[in-house]
Amino acid sequence: MINLLLAAMLCASAPADTTITLRNVTVTGQQRRDYQMRTSQSEVQIGHEFLQQNFAGSLMQTLEAIPGVKAMAIGSGQSKPTIRGLGFNRLAVSEDGIKHEGQQWGDDHGLEIDQFSIDRAEVVKGPAALLYGSDAIGGVLSLYTNHVPTKPFSGSVQLFGRTNNEQVGISAKVGGRQGRWFYRANATLIDYADYKVPTDSIQYYSYWIKLKDQRLRNTAGCERDGSVMLGYAGYNFHTDVRVSDSYSKSGFFANAHGLEVRLSDIDYDHSRRDIDLPYQWVNHLKVLSHATWRNDMTSVELKLAYQNNLREECSEPVSHGYMPQPDGSLERRFNKSTYTTGLQLRHTLGNHELRGGLSSEYQHNRRDGWGFIIPDFEMLSAGGFVMDRYTVSENLILNAGLRYDYARTNIHEYYDWYETKGEALKRSADIRRNFNSLTWSAGFSYSTGLWVMKMNAGKSFRVPIPKELGADGVNYHIFRYERGNAQLDPEESYQLDASVSWSNDEWEVQIDPYLNYFPNYIYLSPTAQYVEGLQLYNYTQAEVLRYGLEAQVKWNLNEHWQTHAQGEYLYARQQSGEKKGYTLPFSTPWSVDTGIKYSLGQSSPFYIGLSAHIVGAQHEIVPPEKPTDGHWTLNLAAGKDFQLCSTTLHATLHADNLLNRRYYDHTSYYRLIDVPEPGRNVSLLVELEF
Repeated sequence: MINLLLAAMLCASAPADTTITLRNVTVTGQQRRDYQMRTSQSEVQIGHEFLQQNFAGSLMQTLEAIPGVKAMAIGSGQSKPTIRGLGFNRLAVSEDGIKHEGQQWGDDHGLEIDQFSIDRAEVVKGPAALLYGSDAIGGVLSLYTNHVPTKPFSGSVQLFGRTNNEQVGISAKVGGRQGRWFYRANATLIDYADYKVPTDSIQYYSYWIKLKDQRLRNTAGCERDGSVMLGYAGYNFHTDVRVSDSYSKSGFFANAHGLEVRLSDIDYDHSRRDIDLPYQWVNHLKVLSHATWRNDMTSVELKLAYQNNLREECSEPVSHGYMPQPDGSLERRFNKSTYTTGLQLRHTLGNHELRGGLSSEYQHNRRDGWGFIIPDFEMLSAGGFVMDRYTVSENLILNAGLRYDYARTNIHEYYDWYETKGEALKRSADIRRNFNSLTWSAGFSYSTGLWVMKMNAGKSFRVPIPKELGADGVNYHIFRYERGNAQLDPEESYQLDASVSWSNDEWEVQIDPYLNYFPNYIYLSPTAQYVEGLQLYNYTQAEVLRYGLEAQVKWNLNEHWQTHAQGEYLYARQQSGEKKGYTLPFSTPWSVDTGIKYSLGQSSPFYIGLSAHIVGAQHEIVPPEKPTDGHWTLNLAAGKDFQLCSTTLHATLHADNLLNRRYYDHTSYYRLIDVPEPGRNVSLLVELEF
């Protein structure tokens, strides 16, 4: 604390153009408390160091180190985020304050965001619709790539690789500032091969499929990302424009795509780095504009964005059901454009911090190809909110807010391009739906001594997406036939979140319980029927009760040794409908992470740690879903910094599943076809900062 006061005195007395370098300034206790008091919701802040030390194959696999956050993975390079078991359109992902809009309904592709361009991130657990609107019913993942450089020129180069899928990659970032103008640019290249699993064969629909060298055929892929930012950072006014483009291409496991590999002429075992049919590619273009004006009491912020998400799925032209053999390999194509605007005002009035905002979004999505899953659609949404953060005292802060949203969905009819029993089958009808909702949130943050206590209650809602309303087709990549329901109502959620934490110089203890009630939860319900050879899933609604908690303990034994344990538990039960009394499909089982870490000191350039990840068995299922056994894995992490003249070299090593254990993830779709999780995987990241 003394160091912090000295730093403040030096900065206050220095001329405006003087640069002061401070070394080994450590702020503990009070900083953590101030951050926890900032909001009454459960929120986790992630810095660049965390992203570096927990590096994994994808951004979401990296963030799995946070209790309550999971990655639903298909393949070795694609994963979707979930928070407390909720994902897809129940979780908003924002980049620099703009909600990321891809084809969120797709289970088999990632976020189309360059993880190496991210400076920091925040995870909000629980409803956050007050600030973010419809899709934030389960939480928010906020990513920030807008750090303003402080030097005329600086940057970094990262080299990385993984052993399991032989991934190799490079990412470079440069930036600089001249006066009040600044720029940033980064580029990332990644290439990976078919990934390995600890088994020689799998069973799919009673077929035994042998694997060559324990690799899943055709799961190789590549990624190409780039972005440029230009900006002006004045004392009262800040503005920047960022253009980014993310491209990825990845194969689908050939033996799972309708078993066409038995009839294919493609030699899938020719090379483990080839990307053959079936495969997908996606390109996401994003243009962001951000401007802020502020003084001591007021700030006004304007955000504008355009996004284009272009995605294709290609496979060998094979007939299904009544479908004749189509021409070409283009099975599905989706072209989605999104226009976003947002205006926020923040004003301090005495002990009140008042905020208000307006936002709107327009989406335009068009399909193509001989396969069908979702129809063409347009969506228009608009909303506004007001909230107040009232500081009663240094130890007690109250907050409350209201939001109103309106949305209009326009879905186009679609007929098959071929005839079934003498006529073209109507897959989707013309649907016009209007939705509106009033949501609210209220809570408090209270601290006393070494304790911090928080509680927040709120209502959120979510507009049914076009897939839920109008889907009718085969989804071979996740082994099911999906059928929508045009009569679905908007999904509502009532949630109570709490947090209790205690910390001193040696211990940090935190428990985050929550209670979540859905009067009309929307989900894909499995049936015992099969359509075109795949299990039929129908979109339906049910009353659902969910509750759970996350808990974590850290103990600094001494200057060098630290141990930790963290765990999570989720309970879900349907209170109505055909599956009353059952849980929800793919419900997350309980899990515990525990480990020990050695370092040379708190600001040490070297550390090494060993951890165990323990997952319980999941017997709470929705028939005909199958239960999953529990498992545990042993993992190792190590890192060291090297000072090379005026540059710094960071090296991070991760070894996951050290014992090469065979296990199944209950939330993985590949579990349905007897594919276990990847085996032993060693990751190395080397970063040179200059």
